[in-house]
Amino acid sequence: MEEENMAEVLRAVAHPSRIKILQILGRNQKCVKDLEQLVNIKQSNLSQHLRILKDRGIVECERRGMEVCYRIKNRKILDVIMCAKKFFTSGGKDDE
Repeated sequence: MEEENMAEVLRAVAHPSRIKILQILGRNQKCVKDLEQLVNIKQSNLSQHLRILKDRGIVECERRGMEVCYRIKNRKILDVIMCAKKFFTSGGKDDE
């Protein structure tokens, strides 16, 4: 069961736009309109990506008046992204 949950989270993160969203949210929470400009995708597409991340428990949101703002629910997901980045920048070689 743990492997299935892990696979679901990794599948949710395994998209260039979602990686970019998480990197942006890693710096600070953002509202949808700000994310739309920073990620440079249409709001409808952004909403789909955010829904996937939210459904997997990776991000959470709160309504602020007319805006919806997102933040990372568990910052350990940023470690996963960083490990993947190190893996690809090292050519898959173990640097330890």
